[in-house]
Amino acid sequence: MRTEDLERVFRILRDETKRLNPPLAEKKNRTSPFRVLVGVLLSSRTKDDTTGSAADRLFAAAPIPEKIAALSEERIEKLIFPVGFYRTKARNLKATARKLVDEFNSKVPQTIQELLSLPGIGRKSANLILAVAFGIPAICVDTHVHRITNRWGYVKTKDPYQTETALREKLPKRYWIEINRLLVIYGQNVCTPILPYCSACRIEKYCGKVGVTRTR
Repeated sequence: MRTEDLERVFRILRDETKRLNPPLAEKKNRTSPFRVLVGVLLSSRTKDDTTGSAADRLFAAAPIPEKIAALSEERIEKLIFPVGFYRTKARNLKATARKLVDEFNSKVPQTIQELLSLPGIGRKSANLILAVAFGIPAICVDTHVHRITNRWGYVKTKDPYQTETALREKLPKRYWIEINRLLVIYGQNVCTPILPYCSACRIEKYCGKVGVTRTR
């Protein structure tokens, strides 16, 4: 994919994804910084509906960091079950809430270095929080962004960290915040990992189809 085709591709992606559900972290009723942070902590290996219900139960019982920090891990486990790895996530939620209270005046920090200091928050999650919660230009590279940008031929990388580095060097900053939302939705519904729906893809002519051997 050529850099000069990007604006047209992003216009098509914006149009196509309007009819599909956005990722949980980006839904309008979930965009307070602390809500985004908790949603990100809960969401790994868990469907959005399950994550949303778990977050609702947790916030009904403890809506602020001080109250989550005061809960026992066992109580948090019961509130967030059946999210994947709920015991590990309960431990991280309690520790993160305590760190927010003790070190950040109960506020979600706004730098990647500070976010990475929170238990359970990796680079992908930190970038997502910066972009969604604060509108700070950051590239969140998950499996969809990594797969699709390589499939396009726009980057040639081996892992998400390399993809983030390559995109920071090549992708115009105006696309940084929205690329994750657009490609997560498109990757779940059209540009799927196996047998992508190339026959229904409006950006097919811009795509190098790198590594694609069979399509629908």
